[in-house]
Amino acid sequence: MELVEIQFKGQRKELYVNSRELYLHTGNYCVVQADRGEDMGLIVSIARVGHKEIESDLKEILRHATEHDVEAMEEKREKELEALKTCQQKAAEHDLQIKLVDVEFQFDGNKITFYFTADGRIDFRELVKDLAGVFRTRIDLRQIGVRDEARRFDGMGMCGRKLCCSSWLKDFEPVTLKMAKDQNLPLTPSKISGACGRLMCCLAYELADYKELVRDIPKVGSKVNCFGSRHRLEKVDIFRASAILSDDEGNTIEVTIEDLKAELEKSVEKAHDVRNGEMGDKPAGPEKMDNRDREPGANNDDRQKNDGSRGRRPPRRRNRRN
Repeated sequence: MELVEIQFKGQRKELYVNSRELYLHTGNYCVVQADRGEDMGLIVSIARVGHKEIESDLKEILRHATEHDVEAMEEKREKELEALKTCQQKAAEHDLQIKLVDVEFQFDGNKITFYFTADGRIDFRELVKDLAGVFRTRIDLRQIGVRDEARRFDGMGMCGRKLCCSSWLKDFEPVTLKMAKDQNLPLTPSKISGACGRLMCCLAYELADYKELVRDIPKVGSKVNCFGSRHRLEKVDIFRASAILSDDEGNTIEVTIEDLKAELEKSVEKAHDVRNGEMGDKPAGPEKMDNRDREPGANNDDRQKNDGSRGRRPPRRRNRRN
């Protein structure tokens, strides 16, 4: 059984199953099942999997798209511009503080989806009623984030390549400013922000490698005993895999991270050996006398001295009369 990934407008991708065993090829258009009716998309990838690995709720591919289907879809793309203007006018009449991003017609015209961004939650029920009265079809207003907005519009990143979110990235992972700090990157917003205005998703790609590289290295500014004297760790250059150390006189040296790790391990082992040697030079304490070497009854007498119960007789039992 084949599992097919279909791409729709705005880089939206979904999985479908080729249950009818059609001959499919990447780069061709096909007609698939939708929530209510049919939709058309581009075949991106095809994978052959077992029947047990396919989820039961996946929709199926209905047929190949013909030239007439492609022309009909292009006509709907032209109507989307007018629909977007109409929705903007209706939103202004209801005084809704929203930013319309995109609109998407379903292939059979049974549904129109409007994508928008807003600062908070928006009550757009009246807007949906007005749009349904104008277009006479099912209306779906979907609020998205700024990262999804960048994905739908596509673009180029500062690396010169296509945006990750619009080319191959499926799910957005949380990105924090600490990730940039751990990689010694400049914290200038223009350097670490993407097209969406948020922190770039690629900050999380190599974070694990950076952490592994400096895993056993102290923090910058700490004092370390290495290379025959005490030094201060001034800087760690992850890209060059080197570190800069300075001594008390202000002299600096540059060493590789691997050499620094090896030197720190030697210092730790040397300190451990010295500590063990000091413990071995201490005089041994008094030997404890084994209970078997004591005289009979000595253990009991000592216990009586400690608890102050010498010569104390056990209490007598009183006979209870019936």
